[in-house]
Amino acid sequence: MQSLKDMLVESKIFANREVLSPHYTPKKLIFREKEINNIERAIAPALKGERGRNLFIYGKTGSGKTSCARYVIEEVRDIPNGRAKISYINCKIYNSRYRVLNKIVSDHLPTYAKRGYGAVDLYEKLTSWIEEDNKILVIILDEVDVVKDLDDLIYTLTRINSDIKAGGVTIIGISNKVSFKEALDPRSLSTLYETELVFAPYYATELYAIIKDRAGMGFRANVINDDILHFIAASAAKEGGDARMSLKILSKSGEMAEERGLDKVTMKEATEASRFAENDVVYELIATLPEHHKLVLYSIAMLTQSGGSYKKLTDGADTYLFSGEVYRRYKSITESLHKEAKSERWYRKYLSELEMQGLITAFESGKGIRGHTKLIKLMYPPQKTKDVLEKDIMGYERETEKEEPA
Repeated sequence: MQSLKDMLVESKIFANREVLSPHYTPKKLIFREKEINNIERAIAPALKGERGRNLFIYGKTGSGKTSCARYVIEEVRDIPNGRAKISYINCKIYNSRYRVLNKIVSDHLPTYAKRGYGAVDLYEKLTSWIEEDNKILVIILDEVDVVKDLDDLIYTLTRINSDIKAGGVTIIGISNKVSFKEALDPRSLSTLYETELVFAPYYATELYAIIKDRAGMGFRANVINDDILHFIAASAAKEGGDARMSLKILSKSGEMAEERGLDKVTMKEATEASRFAENDVVYELIATLPEHHKLVLYSIAMLTQSGGSYKKLTDGADTYLFSGEVYRRYKSITESLHKEAKSERWYRKYLSELEMQGLITAFESGKGIRGHTKLIKLMYPPQKTKDVLEKDIMGYERETEKEEPA
């Protein structure tokens, strides 16, 4: 174990830890030139004082969506332009219409935002501010699907363009869930007129190039070799092409080597860091799921641990569950928490989104298993999955939202 004195000595491993962080935006984003160009096209009209087209960006965690958006924001800030204004909003933090409006006003009219006005006042102030000198406001909503009153937010933001005589608003939404729009009210959808951009997961060769570039900046010379970088890239590719995971493994490998007093990263550190990062990324993902997604996943974890009702579908290594029994368990758990279970249509949507996140796999059974049905398999250890979910699910009963100004 390192002492405080050891920690203050110049690192033999790291040259610049910051560049190994998933939150660091490099000067060049490799393998995402086309996607960056599409985001630039959405924002370009605003720089000329025109309304752009709304853009919605989709892709799995770690596919570069946020990094590309931040990259373009920095580009815009380097261009002298008085009329185009940008607000970047992390919807995990600002997760309601009121909070989003308050954040936008706070970005551009900070004194006004601190006065505790309600949503209507914020809206009116925002529209007046846009209209006074024909501003074009670009609003980037990262993780937009977690907004609790998403319909109200989308409707409010798109309505600005109808209520103002000059200027305009362009919306860029970023989501891990391609299907999140299905939950929107038709009135909100009809006002979007959006274009879509899908980020594919990274291949192992692309992840290798990304982490090799970061390792060259983040580590001292000869600290990590190509074999280890290829191993880290392959580990992250196996988990869905997640660049964030590959960077976490890379950084954690270096931390472990440093803690052990080594002057190089070995395969032992990389292997241990891979296991650590996998758990870290997956359970961070689980913890941020919407409420009913968690309840469905919790039902799957419980049934997986008990073997489900149909033992013949357990082969000793994998447990396959019938969709119907998962839905019945979900309803039972929901009722025990004094909540209202969603319909089977919504339940199927939750399954699709859990599968897209890589938390479960689901497929149609062949003939002979009680007709056609969907079989479900949990992709991660059930006990650990339950541990994360139990804290959150049981916490829902105790949670109370602070009142926001009317």
